Amino acid sequence: MEENTTGTVIIAALSTLSPPQISSLTTSISALFHFHHRRLSFLLSSHTLFSLSLHHLHSLSLHQKSRLIARHLLSILSHLSHFLFPRTTRMPPYATNILYGRDLDSVLLLLLLCELHQHDPESLKTLSPMDWRASLSNYVSDTMLTLSGVSFTNSETLIKYIEVVTKCRKFVDVMDCGDRKEGKEVAASVAAVVALPSVEVQQGGKECVICKEEMRKGRDVCELPCEHQFHWMCILPWLVKRNTCPCCRHRLPTDDLYGEIERQWAFLVKIGAGYF
Repeated sequence: MEENTTGTVIIAALSTLSPPQISSLTTSISALFHFHHRRLSFLLSSHTLFSLSLHHLHSLSLHQKSRLIARHLLSILSHLSHFLFPRTTRMPPYATNILYGRDLDSVLLLLLLCELHQHDPESLKTLSPMDWRASLSNYVSDTMLTLSGVSFTNSETLIKYIEVVTKCRKFVDVMDCGDRKEGKEVAASVAAVVALPSVEVQQGGKECVICKEEMRKGRDVCELPCEHQFHWMCILPWLVKRNTCPCCRHRLPTDDLYGEIERQWAFLVKIGAGYF
């Protein structure tokens, strides 16, 4: 059920993009897949690097592995988010969650191990961990076209993208996320708050819904992306605790990992809601 839901949401969101946007998006995704394939190939070709990455994976708790995949998911979602709502991604909080070096190698290895286990559950059981490299290399070699995206059409690249997002969401949901709570309030990111514009009230008589006092004509107030306005001294303490508009619950970017995934996913659901 989750796989169908994830795929449906992304397809609906993609349907709102123009052909040039789809072309640019697939180019971006293809470049990402090529980069990941090169990293994985290098990892499997080096006994030392493979050993270090595997050791790092073994040292992580289940919760830490979940956060690693969640960061990977957020960086992947950002490719689609950039085209769907560019105004809210000019100063992206997910930039701090993009994986590099050891963390990227570890999450690619973790996902590959899970994929091989799902494809052939018995393939690794009879081998010691240090002998997994050969089995993984053979599996990657057999599926090289799929992993690298070589000669893929736009539709095939997007199908692969949906598969990767679905897989990461499934792992994040299934694996233990110790600090993730449904409906948990999270603060707006500092970058998002600093970027909020100050606008002059054009017409008096309108009240700030937080303090219930009038926003007088000519006064500078804060305007959120949803265009609701508030006194600066009222909205700042609010955004320190929560990233939602007091009027319409519009979500601002957040530095909270799971909160930002939920925010971007809510946008995808909303954008594609009118497709079916």
